[in-house]
Amino acid sequence: MTMMKILIADDHTMFVDGIESILITESDIEIVGRCYNGQCVLDTVKSKEVDIILLDVNLPDINGIEVCKEALKMKPNLKILAITMFNEESFVQEILNNGAKGYILKNTGREELLKAIRTVSRGESYFSKEVTEIIMKGLMSNRKAGSKSTSLFPKISRREKEVLKLIVQEFTTQEIADNLYISLKTVESHRSSLLAKLNARNSAGLVRVAMENNLID
Repeated sequence: MTMMKILIADDHTMFVDGIESILITESDIEIVGRCYNGQCVLDTVKSKEVDIILLDVNLPDINGIEVCKEALKMKPNLKILAITMFNEESFVQEILNNGAKGYILKNTGREELLKAIRTVSRGESYFSKEVTEIIMKGLMSNRKAGSKSTSLFPKISRREKEVLKLIVQEFTTQEIADNLYISLKTVESHRSSLLAKLNARNSAGLVRVAMENNLID
């Protein structure tokens, strides 16, 4: 069994204790650190093996968005899951812009937290229901406002657009395959094509580009 090495970063001790009490019972999770500020996160990433950071956006010294960016500069394979009380579109966009793989709110329950962790550990994106709604509202607002032209990008096929829409709606690779009646290999092929066409690094980047450029009908 592969162990997920997790760092918890939040400035509220009681919240960190609560997260740790959930994770400590899981046989595939090892907690490698607890941090209450951004500098501690960066120091821990530099000195320890970390797979996933559970990161609050609002840290007292360095904000979580900047921490996300700097941590990924040091270790690009890190997976960062934002866990925060902020549900404004600007926060969602900013942390996705800086490489986070997922974004959930602090009212998330135990089962969803574990699902989110295991989803981002596979390199897929995860957003809580409320955050998905925020993303979709942003897409609708961009459409109404007449945001950037899709002509900036190579033509996206109908099937690629279907895959992109499901990625934005936080479907896993298997769920996309099942929903569209295609193979996992085909889903990955469409995802790779989208990454290349939209100049995105990962699925979170695809979501950001879709939000900013009104790519979903």
